[in-house]
Amino acid sequence: MAKTAKLAADIGGTFTDIVLEDGAKRWSGKVLTTTHAPELGVIEGLRLVLVASGLKPQDIGVFIHGTTLATNALIERKGARTAFITTEGFRDIIEQGYEKRFDHYDLMIDRPAPLAPRTLRFEIAERLAADGRVLLPLDEGAVKGLAQRIIAEDVKSVAIGFLHAYAHDHHEKRVATLLARLLPKDVTICISSEVAPEIREYERFSTTVANAYVRPLMASYLYRLRDQLKDMKLSAPLFLMMSGGGLTTLETAARFPIRLVESGPAGGAILAAQIAAECALPHVLSFDMGGTTAKICLLTNGEPERARKFEIARAYRDMKGSGIPVRIPVIEMVEIGAGGGSIARVDKLSRITVGPDSAGSTPGPVCYGRGGTEPAVTDANLALGKIDPAYFAGGKIPLDEAAAKQALQKHIGNRLGLKDFWPAAGVTEIVEENMANAARVHAIERGHDIASCTMIAFGGGAPLHACRLAEKVGVSTIIVPKGAGVGSAIGFLRAPVAYEITKSAVVSLEDFNAERVNKLLTTMTADARAVVAPALGKTKPTLHVIADCRYVGQGHEIRVSVPVKKLTGADGAKLKAEFERLYEQVYGLRIPNQEAEAITWSVTVSSKAAKPKRAAKAAKKAAPKPRAKRTIYDPALGKQVQAPVYWRFDMKPGSAIKGPAIIAEDETSTIVGANFNATINSLGYIVLERSR
Repeated sequence: MAKTAKLAADIGGTFTDIVLEDGAKRWSGKVLTTTHAPELGVIEGLRLVLVASGLKPQDIGVFIHGTTLATNALIERKGARTAFITTEGFRDIIEQGYEKRFDHYDLMIDRPAPLAPRTLRFEIAERLAADGRVLLPLDEGAVKGLAQRIIAEDVKSVAIGFLHAYAHDHHEKRVATLLARLLPKDVTICISSEVAPEIREYERFSTTVANAYVRPLMASYLYRLRDQLKDMKLSAPLFLMMSGGGLTTLETAARFPIRLVESGPAGGAILAAQIAAECALPHVLSFDMGGTTAKICLLTNGEPERARKFEIARAYRDMKGSGIPVRIPVIEMVEIGAGGGSIARVDKLSRITVGPDSAGSTPGPVCYGRGGTEPAVTDANLALGKIDPAYFAGGKIPLDEAAAKQALQKHIGNRLGLKDFWPAAGVTEIVEENMANAARVHAIERGHDIASCTMIAFGGGAPLHACRLAEKVGVSTIIVPKGAGVGSAIGFLRAPVAYEITKSAVVSLEDFNAERVNKLLTTMTADARAVVAPALGKTKPTLHVIADCRYVGQGHEIRVSVPVKKLTGADGAKLKAEFERLYEQVYGLRIPNQEAEAITWSVTVSSKAAKPKRAAKAAKKAAPKPRAKRTIYDPALGKQVQAPVYWRFDMKPGSAIKGPAIIAEDETSTIVGANFNATINSLGYIVLERSR
């Protein structure tokens, strides 16, 4: 009997979301994340949906997982004790960074400390030229002496990064081979030519060190989870969601865990892409708000924007360059500390601030009753009537409304002279303005008109704030999909099995060396196919090729699609034409008579995406009777109002209501603002349209 059920788990900073699908049927749940042992929360959620569905572990055919564990380990500095080995004279590159100030006006500027401290950064005499010539032979005797120092320092992970290893890796591989013989078996070894074979040594070294730093932790967690699943008789293959939007095997994820740092948010972007295709939406603003952060992503023609660089653990929340850079395939999005657990305070200037720190799952917001004392966004939403205290997370987590109101009054109201619901209203207004500002900046930086977008809102918090956020940024239409509260986990189930390989190789677009490029892409395609082959079986994969191009002399690139075929010399001119079109779209100009070049090439091998269902016009139906009424604060009206509460699954395609209203479901509630009308489309999605 075929195993048709599919399982997804998304570990967030506050909640672990579980989704189980079998054909057209779906069961989902939220449990608090067990930070000390994340696999326990996954198993708890798995048992919950199995009971609800009546299925057995043996009925599950595939398990897809995403987690913030790697990200949190980097932010909280809870990874392995890591050493870094590099070319003689270059051990301070990961501390010098870009050799420029990311904030010119802060005299006390503070950057994240390197993951490998200077006492654990070692040099070896060796030097290769950019063309591979040996300028200085590798000192193998020094490697043997270095092994003893690494053992004495109780190092658990070693990162190796040499100059020009992105193109010529034999010195790195030789050092790794020698150390593997000399060091204890439990010491992890990572080399930059495997982790990030790209130009720019600072980013390549930083990525390799970060991978080495989290690899022991992530590998241990993944193999513990695998063993617990086996104990439950769940033998389905386990795939991991990567930050670039594809799935990979457990073994590859354990080897390159740095690729998992944005795995949860990537699932949300995949869900938004599917909805965009179903509803024929050319421009989309994806809004994902969970317990710890809010994520905003732009999609054009159903595709999220992608990038090759990401920053972790920024010392300054909204300041580029203040974090640890990693070169990995990632879906481009902005992420800010604005979630349900984000803590609200009054600063020295008597302003309400929200986040970026979060109460998480332990102790959680005050209303959880788990020891939290400072009010969070969830406390404010509860005090404003947006959340039913008896039915939060499907009734599994009863909330203390009185405690939330007391904390808001004590920490916000008393300091600002506010009473009644106004402290809570101030908190939600600030967090919504923070998100709106992040969305505006993100769109402007990428040359998008945010007002032309349709917002897709999901995550436990986004439907609570979507209408107000849309008003702030000028968006007129919002879609809230089914299962919005566990949207990222649902996105996991829609993601393709995919793997991307990247390699730097400078090629002029004026004098295009097609033979060299074809040889490079053939090798990269074979390597990527080898990673995904076990998961694809006999399914024929699709290929996607990208070239990072720039004008000669520039320091930044633009991603250009490359036709999947045997390239000829004429393709250089075609690539340049497309590069210049994109360059003008972003920067508003072209540079005439300026040569262009491709710097880095990437190949993605993936399974074919399923053809989406298309939303059709639903016949009008009468709205169901509301199940209750609740007093909520409507910011557009600036006052409290009585709002009817509808149960989402009482509403059939075609039924419509006017705001203000609440549409409740198990994992979230959609607040329909006074300026919005809500209808249910043919796919069961809530469509909110601004009426004024």
